[in-house]
Amino acid sequence: MHGNSAGQLSADDVQRIDELRSVHTRLVSELGRVIVGQSDVIDQLLICLFARGHGLLMGVPGLAKTLLVSKLAETLSLKFHRIQFTPDLMPMDITGTDILQETETGRREFEFVYGPVFANIVLADEINRAPPKTQAAMLEAMQEYRVTVLGRSYDLERPFLVLATQNPVEQEGTYPLPEAQLDRFMFLIRLDYPSEEEEIRIASSTTGEELPELSHVLHAEDIIDFQKLVRRIPVPDHIYKFAVRLVRKTRPDGESTSEWLKPLVAWGAGPRAVQNLILGGKTRAALHGQYMVRQEDIHAVAGPVLIHRMITTFAAQSEGIDAGQIVQRLLAESSEA
Repeated sequence: MHGNSAGQLSADDVQRIDELRSVHTRLVSELGRVIVGQSDVIDQLLICLFARGHGLLMGVPGLAKTLLVSKLAETLSLKFHRIQFTPDLMPMDITGTDILQETETGRREFEFVYGPVFANIVLADEINRAPPKTQAAMLEAMQEYRVTVLGRSYDLERPFLVLATQNPVEQEGTYPLPEAQLDRFMFLIRLDYPSEEEEIRIASSTTGEELPELSHVLHAEDIIDFQKLVRRIPVPDHIYKFAVRLVRKTRPDGESTSEWLKPLVAWGAGPRAVQNLILGGKTRAALHGQYMVRQEDIHAVAGPVLIHRMITTFAAQSEGIDAGQIVQRLLAESSEA
């Protein structure tokens, strides 16, 4: 990786970044007509989209996760599918399968019937309710942008964004995602309960007339262009070093690890976390109309990138310390250094 200077952005790129900032403002405003609050969640979803990442949404039922994702797809003019994961869900229920059909000439031929994964935005609802084999089919689509059915591969249409939800309350009859699969998600996006004022607005806006249709702010071709633009955002050398050092400090056996962390963390974040910190920082910078990644961009995405990649020990859990608190302390230490 090499550092870039702001001068390496072309005049066209600078203009496009200004356009993306305007698009970001319009998207947030449009979604605000239906979604009350959740501004941080909306920003994190947009960072995942423009960084070509995927998101894992964590929150109790009833926080409008499905509504948020479907309305996001509406404003982006993208095809949206929701898959409800259940213990009896099979891989072919996601990917599709060959079905024997009779042609006009009377011959019988296999025809591929596309499954719900063939969409631009896929909501994998309660992904931890399906068995590992079915989860693996979803993860192939996320990683490879294609699915394999009976030995044949089918490409998925770009842009492609998977937003999976996990219910943190009911653990009975679930198959929690293993660490290697959690690592495939760029962000862990936490949805919290609304404030009292927001809850009053939710009650008044959702118990009257039907929700409004939202304007189409972007189309697929625009999104793909902006995804390419994000990759060209310059990153100074010291930001690369900051991201690498931050991730390395999450590993309990690392040379630079703080003594206080070692009894609290069993497993730290891997190299993919560094990549996602940089990509997340680039995307956040572009969405806010900046022409270079700053340290505050890395700070802003550190929690969503690192929390689900760290396994806390029983000692941490018994003291009520979670990965989010550990990340905040690491950031505070890094800022002081």
